[in-house]
Amino acid sequence: MNRIQSLYASTIGKKFIASITGLILFGFLLGHVAGNLKVFTGTTADGVPHIDEYGQFLKVAGEPMIPEMFALWSARVVLLVALILHVLVVVQLALLSAEARPINYVKSRKKAATLPALWMMFSGLLILCFIIFHILHFTTGTIRLGKFEHGYIYNNLTHSFSNPVVAVGYVFVMIVLGLHLNHGVWSMFQTLGLDNPDRNKSLRVFATGLTIVIILGFIVVPISFMSGMMPGVVTYSHELLTGH
Repeated sequence: MNRIQSLYASTIGKKFIASITGLILFGFLLGHVAGNLKVFTGTTADGVPHIDEYGQFLKVAGEPMIPEMFALWSARVVLLVALILHVLVVVQLALLSAEARPINYVKSRKKAATLPALWMMFSGLLILCFIIFHILHFTTGTIRLGKFEHGYIYNNLTHSFSNPVVAVGYVFVMIVLGLHLNHGVWSMFQTLGLDNPDRNKSLRVFATGLTIVIILGFIVVPISFMSGMMPGVVTYSHELLTGH
């Protein structure tokens, strides 16, 4: 326990925690965008959208060995802990950095910093607020920006993203997320000791390229619904998913 406390108390330890938790969250984004893209794969023979099937699969994954929703809630707990730790150590590192820098150094440092680096705190706060909003919007249905029915993922997306304000708002936040990810992935490489003068250029290209792919994957969904490219609301019995 003392070693864990010592690791957390050190700057290097905080950077390591920020990198590992960032890696967990980044992995979630990869899975999330892959799941979102199922919206373009059509429906089953019974007319059930594949993305609705995917949503139901997440709820029952592991059955009958483990109870329904257990795997999903386990993943949610891991992600929540990772998010809290990530935000906490990043804020602490920013405060430590501000305390340690002379005023003149801060001025010269800002001139050399990249735009994503300067925006990390702002973008991180915006993303955190968006995560809360996104859960209340598409998971719990507490915030309703159109008709909402639990389990009918495709129809919920149709109702929400048919509103240009909602769709453009989501696109804007995804662009901010892209700036945050691009700098965050590169910082993760540095903290984990993967950077090297011989491969830094390749790592930067990789970080930027992967970020662009993820963000485009997120952005194409609201744009497709807003532009009318996607089929309209699908009608089917939810019993086709649940079996009862």
